Amino acid sequence: MFRHRTHRALAVATLLATMLVGCSSSLEAEATGQGKALSSATLIDNPKNYEGPSTALLASAVLDPVANNPEVKLPVTVTDAQGTNVTITDVSRILPIDLYGTSSRIVFDLGLGKNVVGRDVSSDFEEIKDLPLVTHNGHELNAESILELAPSVIITDSSLGPWDVVLQMREAGIPVFVVDSHRSLENSDEMITQIADALGVPEQGAKLAERTTNQVTAITEQISEITPQGNDRLRMIFLYARGQSGVYYLFGEGSGADSLITSIGGIDVASDIGWKGMRPMTDEALVEAAPDLVIMMSSGLESAGGVEGIKTSVPALAHTPAGAKNRIVDMADSDVLSFGPNSAGILEALSVAVYAPAETTTDGAQ
Repeated sequence: MFRHRTHRALAVATLLATMLVGCSSSLEAEATGQGKALSSATLIDNPKNYEGPSTALLASAVLDPVANNPEVKLPVTVTDAQGTNVTITDVSRILPIDLYGTSSRIVFDLGLGKNVVGRDVSSDFEEIKDLPLVTHNGHELNAESILELAPSVIITDSSLGPWDVVLQMREAGIPVFVVDSHRSLENSDEMITQIADALGVPEQGAKLAERTTNQVTAITEQISEITPQGNDRLRMIFLYARGQSGVYYLFGEGSGADSLITSIGGIDVASDIGWKGMRPMTDEALVEAAPDLVIMMSSGLESAGGVEGIKTSVPALAHTPAGAKNRIVDMADSDVLSFGPNSAGILEALSVAVYAPAETTTDGAQ
């Protein structure tokens, strides 16, 4: 059952990666502590009545490793998400790469950041941003760039391509450990422990997974205390856009967006109307969903010309409560669906943008 679930999740991630390849290679940078903490934010009285866009910003983007120079126990032989047995004997030169930069964040938070030799375009936090890129033209892996770094181990998933490049790395003798491409709050701790086990730091993995789970539990409890109940809950959708390509997708059940929306107290209406995974948007589906609020990636909203531009390119949006009130919340591409160790921070930032929008900036949403 796990293998079937994994392959389906990998296919979904591959679809998203394919859509993202055509976008700019300079995604919205991760917020650097500009956001407001939910505990000190000024809440609006009725979220359904609020008009105008807002941008979700992390309250803090500072890394907090669970260890400094952890003792690494090698060699290890582990089975990855594709059922491949991988033996790892050296973690002195780690290359963690995936669509959202989740793997690199995990490696740094495990205390192995000094061993990282390169990055993907979505890994743009302060501690890694000066390392060489191995993705070109957006999210395309470049074999020469990877080989020049001489990594001793690669941590990745199937969200980046071409996949032939990954196979080429294996043929070159580099251990490649593939994790599940599916991102959600429910599997963040599993991804952390898998990567930690592969890198020979299982104790740090257990500690980081526990910390992440506890932080998510704490913030979701805090969110539940301030969110409307019953019919007053906001109906939300996650709309993916690449305006220059005319690409518009609704993210539904199993996409990760459903987990995000319910965790911030919203009703995931895409799932309610039977939307599975990531599928091209239709006007009928959008009108039927009748969202009160739309969540988008910042560069996607920008590519469509901002709030007014998306209403022009997607006329059906104007016939929804969200469109009528310009109620669109955007968040940096490299944050919003990355989950991992920063899951709690992402939930907090979105909650502030939804329930205390006056505390946020709308620069990226205009």
